[in-house]
Amino acid sequence: MSTSADIGNSEALERDARVVHSAHHEVRPGEIAVGVIIGRTTEFFDFFVYAIASVLVFPAFVFPYLEPLQGTLASFALFSLAFFGRPLGTFLFTYIDQNHGRGVKLTIALFLLGGSTMAIALLPSHAQVGATSAWLLGLFRLLQGVALGGAWDGLPSLLALSASKEKRGWYSMIPQLGAPLGLALACVLFAYFLFLLQPEDFLRWGWRYPFFVALALNIVALFARLRIVATPEFKRLFDNRELQPSPPFATLFAEWRVILLGAFAPLASFALFHLVAVFPLSYNQLFTTESPVRFLLIEALGALICVVAILISGVLADKVGRRAVLGVSAALIGTFCFAPILLGFGQFGEGLYLLLGFVLLGLSFGQAAGAVNGSFRQQYRYTGAAIVSNSAWFIGAGFAPLVALWLTAEFGLWAVGLYLLSGVICTLGALFINREWGQRDQGSSDAPMVAD
Repeated sequence: MSTSADIGNSEALERDARVVHSAHHEVRPGEIAVGVIIGRTTEFFDFFVYAIASVLVFPAFVFPYLEPLQGTLASFALFSLAFFGRPLGTFLFTYIDQNHGRGVKLTIALFLLGGSTMAIALLPSHAQVGATSAWLLGLFRLLQGVALGGAWDGLPSLLALSASKEKRGWYSMIPQLGAPLGLALACVLFAYFLFLLQPEDFLRWGWRYPFFVALALNIVALFARLRIVATPEFKRLFDNRELQPSPPFATLFAEWRVILLGAFAPLASFALFHLVAVFPLSYNQLFTTESPVRFLLIEALGALICVVAILISGVLADKVGRRAVLGVSAALIGTFCFAPILLGFGQFGEGLYLLLGFVLLGLSFGQAAGAVNGSFRQQYRYTGAAIVSNSAWFIGAGFAPLVALWLTAEFGLWAVGLYLLSGVICTLGALFINREWGQRDQGSSDAPMVAD
């Protein structure tokens, strides 16, 4: 019989699940990868469904009293709220993890993510409830961010730690596949409803269906990730303190310089992420007369090209090192800073910008996650990696669509290139400083090693 101490704690269930799994076979990195890809694809699908609606739906649905440009800027401002919520989710759900187990934490986080996304599907319009519509949308978006911050499960770290050193780059890129896969799915789904429905029907009810799909995907992702949490490998690494959650504030104070570098190291990739996947849709909608269906299908194609580029990044990282791949790809992104002006040259320029951008995004984004996580001391790696991820997204991507659209309206597309260049400078600077610190620290036997 369970004691009262067992209530609200998943450790006993996870222990039973580990016994069941251990009776069959040892879970290999390839099997862990399946759970990782399912989980990350679901998270990014939720993310991109909201991003697309921020351009095609919310300006007219929530902010009809504003001009289209101002309404889209207001919509992008609410879009940024999720990146404020992610650090809050890390702090809240780390406490749940430490006191109630990973199973409870993941279940709450993923149901919160799916629930808040589904709640957006039921959002009343400004015509129905006035300004309350915007307040509700902001609340649901913030809750999405809290849930994403809490959904960190350490599985990317588990993948890297379970892989041999010569395959570390390959397995490090696997979690990144979720982003383009989630984008492609969201683009195709929206394109389908836009093509099928009249504009007034799409704006009234058609846009809601992709948000409902998110709940079903989150349930699938929950079971896929709980299965990995219950594996003997995860328990072994947890017991060895490789993936031991540590108090967030203690981690901040103990590893502040690694966290700072980790937040800036992927900025070139994360800034490009939104300047390719989100901002061009707003430009197409506001400054051209082209069909959003065509644009979304081109984006879906670009996302699939991005998948191939991410796979290539894993091969290259194992041959020349992750730092080299990040550095070279950041430099290439620097040469791409002129490219936003291509959006002003019609369909050909638009298509060229997207396809080139997705190739560079795949090469850089494939190795961007956890670029300096190897520098964390063992006991801080799990929580430190979560803080780094949320900080990098906040600094590098949270405001990118808003800033890019405002710069375009005020100064022109060339100014977007300067914004992207600032991310490139931050990435190259962080990689250089991390290398210098790593060389200096290697003289101490207990010093953290830098990522390769």
